[in-house]
Amino acid sequence: MVAVMRIQVLISAVEKNAAELAAEMNIRTDAVIVNQCDRYGYEEIPVSGGKVQCFSMKERGVGLSRNTALLHADTDICLFSDEDIVLEKDYEEKICRAYEELPEADMILVNVRVAPSRKTYWNEDIHRINYRNYGRYPAYAITARLDSLRRANVQYSLLFGGGARYSNGEDSLFLRDCLKAGLVMYAHTVCIGEEKERESTWFSGYHDKFFRDRGVLYHYLYGAAAVPLAGRFLWVHRREMCRQIPLGRAFRLMKEGIREGKGNKSR
Repeated sequence: MVAVMRIQVLISAVEKNAAELAAEMNIRTDAVIVNQCDRYGYEEIPVSGGKVQCFSMKERGVGLSRNTALLHADTDICLFSDEDIVLEKDYEEKICRAYEELPEADMILVNVRVAPSRKTYWNEDIHRINYRNYGRYPAYAITARLDSLRRANVQYSLLFGGGARYSNGEDSLFLRDCLKAGLVMYAHTVCIGEEKERESTWFSGYHDKFFRDRGVLYHYLYGAAAVPLAGRFLWVHRREMCRQIPLGRAFRLMKEGIREGKGNKSR
């Protein structure tokens, strides 16, 4: 099947050689790599199905790097990705077919295989994404029509994620903002690659900062409903998350984070 849409992979990386990374990830289409390192620079690497543009920058933060990649995107469909994802050889064909099946979709969230300990979702069927089911998806599951993202004027938060003030949650905020902007979003069963196991860049345990940061995130995600939803979150995950820090203290830490979020002037 010949792809009728151009796919571009938008990759956030840290201290990587662009040519080696493109080969490791099995990039076969256009791509933009934003490499957070100790220098500024630009280079292009030819690949079998297009070219890889690599922008090196000293500034840190996964949100900033994803926004920078999105700024330089120029194709029909973009696929957000990370340096530890290995794409299947027919990922372009699979993504194009998904959009042909769902012509009304502005965004399609696809499957990527991960280790069981890191699994947060797996799409068993094709279904609409809404405010009740958007929160489990990581960036590497997200594909989108570039024109739709540009018209919606959405971008990643600079407050959350690796290299930012708060540890994680940037993907959920991005998807929430896309829904608020009216973009039509679907989950699809197609699998486009797998994640190589590595140490997490943000998770270091269920400590004070984890719960406080999660509270800040809940303020931005849920507003007035943040406190009861924080309590529900902790109760559901208490056996896993509250072994070192008791449930009551974890709840107080999340409420501290919610109050901190209310005090922030902007995201």
